[in-house]
Amino acid sequence: MAAPLSQTTGRRKEAVARVRFRPGTGTIVVNRRAFEEYFTAASHRMAVTDPLRLTNTAESYDIDATIDGGGVSGQARALRLGIARGLCVLDPELRPTLKRSGLLTRNAREKESKKYGLKKARKAPQYSKR
Repeated sequence: MAAPLSQTTGRRKEAVARVRFRPGTGTIVVNRRAFEEYFTAASHRMAVTDPLRLTNTAESYDIDATIDGGGVSGQARALRLGIARGLCVLDPELRPTLKRSGLLTRNAREKESKKYGLKKARKAPQYSKR
């Protein structure tokens, strides 16, 4: 297998996606499984391929991704960010297009940690007067 042209990381919630670009025909492999097999929902597949569609580079690179943690939606968004960052590394002229569409912005919202004495981060046990 050829050495990757670029290797980038995308994160969302608890999900971390490591994305490698190689010259090829547009094949996407996620955790050694086919892209359509890994992301069964059409909305997740659309989100992941947004940067490729926007920059008309869908058939230019083979993408190999390894994703850890989080749920399916967070993983899809993490992969989208990793792909967008990788495209910027490969062709800096694509950066304004991706930036304008908001694909290079990391969504920093994470789950708030649980507090002692509470059931969740903010949910308190039911108050009893007597």
